[in-house]
Amino acid sequence: MQIALGIARGLMYLHEECILQIIHCDIKPQNILLDDFFTAKISDFGLAKLLMNQQTRTLTSIRGTKGYVAPKWFRNTPVSVKVDVYSFGVMLLEIVSCRRCVEVEMERAAILTEWAYECYSSGKVERLVENDEEAISDIYWVKKLVMVAIWCVQDVPLLRPSMREVTHVLEGILEISAPPCPFLYSLTSEAEKSSMGFSNNSMKK
Repeated sequence: MQIALGIARGLMYLHEECILQIIHCDIKPQNILLDDFFTAKISDFGLAKLLMNQQTRTLTSIRGTKGYVAPKWFRNTPVSVKVDVYSFGVMLLEIVSCRRCVEVEMERAAILTEWAYECYSSGKVERLVENDEEAISDIYWVKKLVMVAIWCVQDVPLLRPSMREVTHVLEGILEISAPPCPFLYSLTSEAEKSSMGFSNNSMKK
């Protein structure tokens, strides 16, 4: 929980509090450093993109690491900070389940995002942490973290929350509603106009 919150705060700073907005473009476990107090530090800005004033999206070639890259990037369309949100969601599921985003040797749970949603939608979130007694004893928080992650990995970027909203949920400031299936929506122009996501309808103080 502490590590996830530290990463969320770091991304919130890059996306909303820097003079120029920064898209990291390669959020993954290997680029997260921990100090002696397990405070997370985001590292390796070699693929990062700066957004100029008034700019919210940019066209760029596919960057990042397989398994953490948002689906939209493969469609040659402009990307925004929401690609980092997607990567964070994948990594949050890894933190919760102690599994890699892609498990080649496991047929059922080969793709973590799909398996996590299957567990959540069937009411069996405990399957994600079945070997972790401490996590099972606090299954309420496990479910909340999984819900946050599912919101973050929505196929439609507009449905993903901002990192500020994610941070506030992890801090207990905001509540979260049940996420839709992240793979249900096609990336059409109509789907992109959807106002669903972390909004006043899905999150409340």
